[in-house]
Amino acid sequence: MANGLTGFDHIVLAVDDVTATIEFYRRVLGMTPVEHMPGKWALRFGDNKISLQPVDHRPPMAIGTTPGSGNFCVLTDEPVDEVAGRLRTLGIAIESGPVEKVGATGPIMSVYFRDPDGNLVEVANLIG
Repeated sequence: MANGLTGFDHIVLAVDDVTATIEFYRRVLGMTPVEHMPGKWALRFGDNKISLQPVDHRPPMAIGTTPGSGNFCVLTDEPVDEVAGRLRTLGIAIESGPVEKVGATGPIMSVYFRDPDGNLVEVANLIG
């Protein structure tokens, strides 16, 4: 069934407050906010995009999407120990890590924390 699939185009996060979410990801991870349509915001990093969907404006097909239900991993070249240090400096609670896990292409070193809506964010380095 996966014939021809090459990767993700984007993910969508249901959020309570788009402005607070944009500010969090800009400040903590350096993501760039982009208004791709009037009132429709996304966060860009590299060739990737996280679309932000206000919970009060979600489309009918978004059944069961609620703020805080997201869980995703992003890769960074910055050492995860430095990411963890920045999180502590910013007063952001670390849920787990740095800890070794298995990613899509092999071993990774990860740190986990939550965004303002409670989504679980994993930031990782490839190992090896």
